[in-house]
Amino acid sequence: ESFIKTFNNYLEEMEVDGPLSAQEQMIILYDIKRQCQHNLSNTDTEATGAVDETCPPEWDGLICWPRGSPGLLTKVPCPSYIYDFNHKGHAYRTCDVNGSWALLEDWNKTWTNYSECWRFLHHNYEEQQFFDRLYFIYTVGYAVSFSSLMVAILIIGYFRRLHCTRNYIHMHLFVSFMLRAVSIFVKDKVVHSSAGLQDFDSVLLDNIKAVSMSPTDKSRYVGCKVTVLLFIYFLATNYFWILVEGLYLHSLIFMAFRSDNKYLWAFILIGWGE
Repeated sequence: ESFIKTFNNYLEEMEVDGPLSAQEQMIILYDIKRQCQHNLSNTDTEATGAVDETCPPEWDGLICWPRGSPGLLTKVPCPSYIYDFNHKGHAYRTCDVNGSWALLEDWNKTWTNYSECWRFLHHNYEEQQFFDRLYFIYTVGYAVSFSSLMVAILIIGYFRRLHCTRNYIHMHLFVSFMLRAVSIFVKDKVVHSSAGLQDFDSVLLDNIKAVSMSPTDKSRYVGCKVTVLLFIYFLATNYFWILVEGLYLHSLIFMAFRSDNKYLWAFILIGWGE
């Protein structure tokens, strides 16, 4: 009972009131885990032979479970430090008559029922479906756009009669849109890639290490940062090449007697150099 009271007091201090980033959530979980392990070590030193018949308290990656009684169902409130959980529900475990937590035979892991805690996440299923469809639509759209622009560039490049300053500017604009599409595909692959089916504790430890690293040790995020930087750059070049199109039309009106080739390189510098 003293273990449960001590841990509940700690949970009240760690209660989450608003949205958290992934790193903030991992830091809170890591603090909860350390506090749980500290309380468990103190409980082990006070344990007697009589309690060996009960299911031992332990940390499962999300919840610090108290000691369970043989043959009974143990329930604890859904953790308040997990922002997306239903904080009014409960998580459940079964302690068998042998004094050990019931296992999932196929996974060889302790069975825990988090269905009530995940209720809020299930309510977002329709919203997730909407975003999945949106992702599919814009991916197909960018793919079609990329293919069409590639055909247009090949046509302009193949026929010599189409070689002129105006079409060169058009080609640069097309290339900027193609690079934007490629950068979006790469960004979606790199930034939104999931960690996969890994052990929660290993994922938690990796994230905590990443948070505690010095800036010189964060080389693992270089690829992600470069990908986002390139996406922003190619997004900006789209607008600058549209600006170049306008500048060229302006030059046709007010500089009609000058050669286009003299300021083509200036347009290229504006479009790609920003």
